[in-house]
Amino acid sequence: MRSLRNFFLYKCLFALTFWNHVSLSVENELFTSVSNNSPEDGSDKKINSLPLLYANSHQSKANFDWVVIQNTTESLSLSEITNENVKRLVALLSNIRQGSRLQNLTLTNVSVDWNALIQILQTVWHSSIQYLSIKSVTQLSDIERCEFDYSGTSMKALIMEKVVITDLFFSQDDLYKIFADMNIAALTITDSKMIHMLCPSSDSPLRHLNFLKNDLTDLLFEKCDKLHQLETLILQRNKFESLLKVSFMTSRMKSLKYLDMSSNLLRHEGAGTQCQWAESLTELDLSSNQLTDAVFECLPVNIQNLNLQSNQISSVPRGMAKLKALTELNLALNHLADLPGCGSFTSLEFLNVEMNSILTPSADFFQSCPRVRELQAGQNPFKCSCELRDFIRGERQSGGRLFGWPAAYTCEYPEDLRGMQLKDFHLSELACNTALLLVTALLLTLVLVAVVAFLCIYLDVPWYVRMTWQWTQTKRRAWHNHPAEQETVLQFHAFISYSERDALWVKDELIPNLEKGEGCVQLCQHERNFIPGKSIVENIINCIEKSYKSIFVLSPNFVQSEWCHYELYFAHHKLFSENSSSLILILLEPIPPYIIPTRYHKLKALMAKRTYLEWPKERSKRALFWANLRAAININLPMADGRRF
Repeated sequence: MRSLRNFFLYKCLFALTFWNHVSLSVENELFTSVSNNSPEDGSDKKINSLPLLYANSHQSKANFDWVVIQNTTESLSLSEITNENVKRLVALLSNIRQGSRLQNLTLTNVSVDWNALIQILQTVWHSSIQYLSIKSVTQLSDIERCEFDYSGTSMKALIMEKVVITDLFFSQDDLYKIFADMNIAALTITDSKMIHMLCPSSDSPLRHLNFLKNDLTDLLFEKCDKLHQLETLILQRNKFESLLKVSFMTSRMKSLKYLDMSSNLLRHEGAGTQCQWAESLTELDLSSNQLTDAVFECLPVNIQNLNLQSNQISSVPRGMAKLKALTELNLALNHLADLPGCGSFTSLEFLNVEMNSILTPSADFFQSCPRVRELQAGQNPFKCSCELRDFIRGERQSGGRLFGWPAAYTCEYPEDLRGMQLKDFHLSELACNTALLLVTALLLTLVLVAVVAFLCIYLDVPWYVRMTWQWTQTKRRAWHNHPAEQETVLQFHAFISYSERDALWVKDELIPNLEKGEGCVQLCQHERNFIPGKSIVENIINCIEKSYKSIFVLSPNFVQSEWCHYELYFAHHKLFSENSSSLILILLEPIPPYIIPTRYHKLKALMAKRTYLEWPKERSKRALFWANLRAAININLPMADGRRF
């Protein structure tokens, strides 16, 4: 029953208690009743009550409320700390003796002067509190030299965020000495415009230092040899400029393992001075600085995890740095044009080159970097070409080690492939294999030459080319010699082409039957109409052009005559050039197809497409033959007088 009464009593006291300037939040059941379960010895569980004398705004200052903190409480948060209530806060904290369960204290919105802050720190230093966090110190003033007792403390870590100093003139040593000599494991001062920090006056137990978002420069811890146990140093978002000086700063920190120098103004020009890093340093963050390729001249030799993201690196110089222990390398958001080789990074397992300027990564990367387990290369402006195809093939053969595949890997060039995922990009082996392409082109050329040569031989193309050239030259000479006579006047009804072996039939049968009798026909015969002094080819062309028709007496003798072939060619040329039907074929004797030479393909075509007259062996049919022949060549020639040869 007594435990139950205590429970309700404490609940009522908590409901009535509040601060005029201090708001109180307690974690982990700060205000709770005592457990109903009694200890094994049967006695009631004792309650350690800590008086907090804050005047209630509805009562006089003589009346005080009580805040009860159970001995199982581990965390406490207080806000709105001012100079007026510092004494009451100190009184509260003074009762938190070592051995209490309260370990975590958070103070927010602290508006006090320097002496009040020192009182709070000194009181906490000798309490059971191990982790103190002070946030938003907005009116820190009246800074002066003071003594601080660091002995007999349970403190392990101090965090101070957003400290605003209102003094314009004060000794920097008075401020920084208090924090530099703290005998704790972790110290954090962030977002406070801190411009310097003193080296501890004796060997420091500090293992973790965090000075994020301040105004620290290259002068920090210059020649400081008191931080032998420091393992983690965070100097992100400050104003460091020289990577060389940063290396000298760490050279005396014998236990340093992690260093964060990201978001500074770091440069390294490679002036020739050798950088000196802590040999124990294994993780280094140099992202978001102004470092170039020369940074690889100034890196810790035992580094395992290196972050160079968001710098101005265009390449990784070969042989410049031998980082045999390096396993993780981040080069994202730089200006790399290709993947770095692993000649200097023999243990590399993770590589990040996202958002660089890589068009065609080296196809042999995975062969040269066999230990790389993961490659992040997305968001690059890839040029979809044969080189990229070889890179993708090499990646697939290596077991698929591309991080973010396939969504983060798309073509940027050429324009027509922009946005296409690399997994959908394909090129034939012929398009990418130069040797195969050359062999294929050579074979096709040889085949083409062979085909052309065969056709030339089979169709006697050189002969036709020669004849075309002769015809062209003859026409050109005729134009230059007699330009006024270029409009040809028909002088003959027909030009006769025949073999000399068939001359007897032509002279005894053809000429007499056409040139005599009714409707006399004027024939052009080479023996009587060729002009002496002119070439045979020129005479043939002139006679064909001055004749309305061309009569070809076909026989086995005809196909064996070279000149008959010339006459047939030029007559056929006239047929196509004037779009006329000027050819008359007379089959004197049957011609077996196998005896027709290859170059007589036009004759074969003419006999297959055009109707020809066949000389009848029966005399009774010859009258009809001559009638049909006369009808084919019957035309009134535009000549004033009779026959003119």
